[in-house]
Order: sequence, then structure tokens, then C-alpha cells
Amino acid sequence: MPSPVDVIVVGAGNRGENYSGYAVIYPDRMRVVGIADPRDFARKKLQAHHKVADQNTFNDWRSIVEREKFADAVLICTPDRLHKDPAVALAKKGYHVLLEKPMAVTEEDCTEIVETCIQSGVMLTVCHVLRYDPVIHKIKVLIDSGVIGDVIHIQHIEPVGFYHFAHSFVRGNWRNEAESSFALLAKSCHDLDLIHHWAGGRRCLKVSSFGSLSHFTKENKPANAANRCLDCPVEGDCAYSAKKIYLDRVKRGNDGWPVSVICQNSVPDIESVTEALRTGPYGRCVYECDNDVCSNQVVAMEFEGGLTAAFTMVAFTEEICKRRTSIHGSKGELSYDGHEIKVFDFLTNRTAKHTADTRVPGNFGKGGHGSADYHLIDSFIAAVMNKDPTLIRSGPKETLASHKLVFAAERARLENRVMICGNPCDGESR
Repeated sequence: MPSPVDVIVVGAGNRGENYSGYAVIYPDRMRVVGIADPRDFARKKLQAHHKVADQNTFNDWRSIVEREKFADAVLICTPDRLHKDPAVALAKKGYHVLLEKPMAVTEEDCTEIVETCIQSGVMLTVCHVLRYDPVIHKIKVLIDSGVIGDVIHIQHIEPVGFYHFAHSFVRGNWRNEAESSFALLAKSCHDLDLIHHWAGGRRCLKVSSFGSLSHFTKENKPANAANRCLDCPVEGDCAYSAKKIYLDRVKRGNDGWPVSVICQNSVPDIESVTEALRTGPYGRCVYECDNDVCSNQVVAMEFEGGLTAAFTMVAFTEEICKRRTSIHGSKGELSYDGHEIKVFDFLTNRTAKHTADTRVPGNFGKGGHGSADYHLIDSFIAAVMNKDPTLIRSGPKETLASHKLVFAAERARLENRVMICGNPCDGESR
């Protein structure tokens, strides 16, 4: 049996903790041997969970670079704007890299990460977890099998979810472009990556996009509303009340997401959540935040061979991230409702239903990405263990191409024009 893959977790927050859980389930396949995070509570919590030696825990990832290489791979789960520097530096040290999406917040930094990993001879897995979702992966398998013939048009929507958007993109880490990135990159690079994936290697020729920030503005603040939900006399009539989203949940015994991420220095309970809402960003009125990212956006694309695609991201939905897709082919139509796939055959006039096994060990299936997180980390560890990059579905070159498509779409929105794409999409304008 090959030795376990030794990994260093850079960023001990929600994503780092989640992926490192693989080592608990399969200690013979993966070991956490190092942790870097500036937050004492998060770092020490993960250290205790994996029994990591003190000399291998750091409050700055740069300390890892200064050391001799002491692991096989790194899991980089830092905030968006802190992806590029550790990814480049640690790839140069010879570590294989699992990198949270988006790769980075500029096209130039994404390109540098990819080029560095290729030149250094290390594997790069970008956390486009949807590619690893068993049911969504089945869509690609069906397309490649030819059951709907040539793909003519793709219609794809991401319903973000009303309270998810308020949590992450109004009050939370991805609310402000200057501090994180624009919403299409932060939230929906998954989706343009899927469309690019389903296009099967056909190059995007043109892209346009429209969108804006709706509703979550000072102009829409209700009369008599306070600046914080716990002090607000009209909180009971607000769907986005922080009391409803966080405090009422923890009172019912639910300390998972999103409650789990609002207490930086303690476990979430009634007292700590109440304090977080009184003093922290998640207790603010959604109409008094410094948010500036789009709440709704559409992207239209034309690929080689006449394939067209349309994507919609919208905040104001009941469903949370349960994507819906229609793919129209020359022989049939494929539809996905976030739960199962249906394929209608034009010749037989019959509909076939498809699904996939989504069972996974441990707690992986309880997260927001279902079983996809498990299959992602499992593929990365298998690739490193077997020295086989073909086991990675979201490798460097194709992921860079789909990221470039995201940057071109945002330029199209900001500049109100159709972008003519280069090789791949380089964002020339028309």
C-alpha cells in the first residue's frame, strides 16, 4: 500500500476544516501534518483535531516556505484575495496544490498560478466542486455518450437563496468587491466553468452580460428600522433579519452553516451568537452594509459551432444553490432540476430519468455542497497518491480558460459591450 498523502492546511476556516476531515475518515490515505492560519482559535482547533505538532503550526503561511518541504501537498483555503501568493510560493517549493475557487481575483494572477504549477511540475486542483457532484457529473457523461446528439443550447440558472445571499454577499466575506471579488467570480465561476465543461472543448467566441445590485441598498431600508437587527423594532417583519437567520437557528440546536462561521473566536452558542450579532458584521441591517456586488446577473455566450449558452444568477430564491439546467441537443433534451436528470428522446418521444449515488462517508454529505466536497478531495488525494493528474476533473488549463470567460463576462457588463474572445477568451472588445 502507498504511504498516506501528507498535507498542510493553509486557512483553517470552514473549507479547510471540511476538506481536512478526509484524514479522519481515511488516515491511511491522508494525514494533516501542518496548519497555517493567523487566527488562534481556528488554528488550534484544527491542530487539536488532527494532533499536529506545534512546530508544524504557523500563523503565517510564509513560514512554511522558509522550511524544508515536509509534506506532499497543500490545501489553500484562504480568502479569495489571499490565494495567489501562497499558491505560487508553495508550488515553487514542490507542493501539489488544492486551491479554493476562484483561483485568484485577477486574470493575471490566475495565469501566474497555472504557469507556476506547470513549470514546477506539480498538480493543481481548483475547487470547482460542482464537477465532482455525482449527479452533475452524470450530465457530462450523458452529453459525451451522445444521447442528446450535438449540443445546441445550454440554459443554466443558479438560485443563490435569499438568506444565503444576505449572509455571504451583503453582510459577509464576499459583500464588497474591493475586499473580495465581484459576485460572478466569487459565486458563479462554478457555473461558467460547468458551461465551458459541457461545451466540450469548443471555444467561446463572444460574451455579453448584464446585472446590478438590487434591493439591498439604503434606499430600501424600512421606515423606523435600526442599524442592527437585535435593536430593530421592525425586525419581525424582515425576511433578512439576522435574528431569524442566526439566533433562532442556534436556539433550535442548529449550529451548522451559516451559524458556524459568524463566531470567530468561540464555538457558536446562544451567548456567542448574540454577541456576534451585537458587535460583528452579521448583525447589521442588510440595508446599511457596505455591499456593492451584483444580486442578479445574466451572461450570454456563443461558442464555436453555433452553440449558445445563457446563465442567470439571482439572489431572491427559496432554493439555495440548487442549480437548474436545460441542455438542448439535436437528438434530445436534457433537464436537471437540482435533484434528478431527465432526458427526452426526440425519436422515441420517451423520457428517461437518471441519477447517481450521492452517499458518502462521514459528515461530508451534510455541507452545502452535498457529496461533491468528498469526491473533490478524494480525487485530489488519489491523483497525488498515484501520481496521476488525469484523476483531477478541474485541472489547470481548462480551469484557467473558464476563469478567463468569467473575467470577460464581467468586462462586458461593466463596459456595456459584447466581448470578442481570443484564444481562449482574452476579452477583446467590440
